[in-house]
Amino acid sequence: MKLTVIGCGYLGATHAACMAELGHDVVGIDVDAYKIERLQAGEVPFFEPGLSDILRRNIDAGRLRFTTDHLAAADHASVHFLGVGTPQEPRGHRADLSHVYAAVDALVPTLRGAHLIIGKSTVPVGTCAELAQRISLLSHSGADVELSWSPEFLREGFAVEDTLEPDRLVLGIGSLDPDGLNTAAQDPGAGSSAGEVVREIYREILETGVPLIETDWATAELVKASANAFLATKISFINAISELCEIAGADINTLADAIGHDPRIGRRFLNAGLGFGGGCLPKDIRALTARADDMGAPRAVGFLREVDAINMRRRGAAVELVFEALGGEVLGRNIAVLGAAFKPESDDVRDSPALTVASRLALEGASVTVFDPKAMDNSRRVYPSLDYASSARDACDRADVVVIATEWAEFVHMTPEELEGVVRARRIVDGRRCLDPQMWRDAGWDYRALGGPAPTRPAPRNNPSEQVSGFAPGASVR
Repeated sequence: MKLTVIGCGYLGATHAACMAELGHDVVGIDVDAYKIERLQAGEVPFFEPGLSDILRRNIDAGRLRFTTDHLAAADHASVHFLGVGTPQEPRGHRADLSHVYAAVDALVPTLRGAHLIIGKSTVPVGTCAELAQRISLLSHSGADVELSWSPEFLREGFAVEDTLEPDRLVLGIGSLDPDGLNTAAQDPGAGSSAGEVVREIYREILETGVPLIETDWATAELVKASANAFLATKISFINAISELCEIAGADINTLADAIGHDPRIGRRFLNAGLGFGGGCLPKDIRALTARADDMGAPRAVGFLREVDAINMRRRGAAVELVFEALGGEVLGRNIAVLGAAFKPESDDVRDSPALTVASRLALEGASVTVFDPKAMDNSRRVYPSLDYASSARDACDRADVVVIATEWAEFVHMTPEELEGVVRARRIVDGRRCLDPQMWRDAGWDYRALGGPAPTRPAPRNNPSEQVSGFAPGASVR
């Protein structure tokens, strides 16, 4: 099939490449000329394992190209995926839908004949109904434009796998009656071709048994927000319990193992530590809270405010743990922070707990040096005042304390011997509870873990895909 993907950031570029990998003829469209130039040259402008190979293979095969020409969408295809960003508003918690509106405003007037828009972006409930009215006003008299919504569930670091081997596909279908009211809740598929088109697009995937859940607009919009909210709640829950463990002297690792054996709870994402960050989970739970307020139901998801507060509190707790390790004073001390991305297998530093901790320590007068395997360039752009090293060993040079802030494999498997003769003092703060505490203590290190004592071993780490996002998260959820 011929498809377009409008918006070629993390979501859009990944989706475009993966749709071409399924054999479709795809054009990616974005207003950012530099981004499009890099993608057309086969270069991924962000770190995502496996994506560069798929991108180059499909460009070379002629199934994928990128352009800034918004008129190319109408010329190329009748099915258009919408994958633009929906960041948090600068002065509030609501989702900023300006990119979504701009994409629709640019696309719809150019369309003639029958077209299907499939939204992928994370949007507040009610957005589809608003967009449908907008599309109705913008549509040419010779156009029949249908809107559907199919939210993404990508985990950064596993986005290719999640696109080509998803655990489910969700499709929201709707329509407006003459009064502008959504009639989809009664019969979401009535008069719609979206289900048939989506089944053809994902035929190869659906044949493996992946479920396609067809529903109305509002449910599809709420599915992604609810998934991320649930995941964020689970993470903040175990971190709240870890605060009690710190006071009581209990072992949060064993506690998480014990409750995780209950199949109603499960062990996944019950790892105490610095909490979640990234561009999805934090802004999505805030957007859901703001939307509930707008709908007159602030108490329905009011608990998410505490989920957010617990998560942010862990960053302050990590800073306090560093102070404690250094006897209450960080001024003039050398601190190595290993990790800058919000999670491993990503170069995303949006709302990164690691960089929040590093910057707060620097503001307290410490000399902070950061190293991350993939996120150095992004970190420098966001926090140019911090010092950066070219390796973990260089970052730890004459360090008074080492802080593990992102659980990259090279930090998890690092041994005390690697830092022997490098650091000025044998102190380490495990912000992700990912190290073997006994190994470090046996080597003479002052080992401290966020979340209370770690008497013998770290919690058994889940697959790296379970380290949040946000998606993710939220989130599997991004």
